[in-house]
Amino acid sequence: MEERKWEDLEFDCLVNVLGRVGMESLLLDVPFVCRSWHEASRSPSCWKHLVFPQDIYLTWDVTLLDKFEDYYEIHNCSEDAFIKFVVGRSHGNCTGLSLPNDCSEEVLKYIADKCPALISLSLPADHFLSSESLSILPTLIGKWEHLENLWLGSSDYLVNIITEITLACSKFSGLSVSSATIREEEASAIVTNLPNIKSLILRGARMDLKSLVIILQGCKNLVHLDVRDCRGFISDDERVLELASNIKTFMCEGSMLDDDEDDDHHCFVNEY
Repeated sequence: MEERKWEDLEFDCLVNVLGRVGMESLLLDVPFVCRSWHEASRSPSCWKHLVFPQDIYLTWDVTLLDKFEDYYEIHNCSEDAFIKFVVGRSHGNCTGLSLPNDCSEEVLKYIADKCPALISLSLPADHFLSSESLSILPTLIGKWEHLENLWLGSSDYLVNIITEITLACSKFSGLSVSSATIREEEASAIVTNLPNIKSLILRGARMDLKSLVIILQGCKNLVHLDVRDCRGFISDDERVLELASNIKTFMCEGSMLDDDEDDDHHCFVNEY
């Protein structure tokens, strides 16, 4: 039997395979295998799902950016230039993007302009974003009309962000917020602007019982709600469990009161 060769694989099939190997291999390995793999790796379809390492690190002392510079004999390539180069490979076809830490305002604006097809977007924690980058997020949401899932690094500007989502993103269904503080204002905004949301992840948030009840009573289409390890309510609160009984996946393990919140909690429970 004649031996079959990978380089002879039909082009569209090869692109389909290479689109699954990950950014590191796509940049540093695949293009150097053979001419057909090099050509296939340049297809925008290979760059539809981009997951940047959080710190663009491969080891403690060698970064992905270092290796990229070495392989392509480029000197002093900035992180912004590197991110733009990778995102640009998609030619507007990128549908899933997870950004690294220290994203600049310039990079976020570039992504808003060059990635109109985004369905899922993950942003780094707020302490890895400048205040300028955080503040412009609400103004960029309108560029991503196909957005369905958003991962935020904090609840800063959350009310403004989800207000823009309801105006621009008709298919939006999933929100995750790290390091969140969910007060009545944020909870009410989620209910008002995202009443049909299906997945909400607020793990580790500071959120009192009243704010959680607002969400449970207002978001009737929730399928997945993660409020584990929160501070402000008790995980085995009977009222919470009753209100969440119709949610397919509800997780609240590890949530507890802060010591100074006990009196307020019991006051609200009695009113409720």
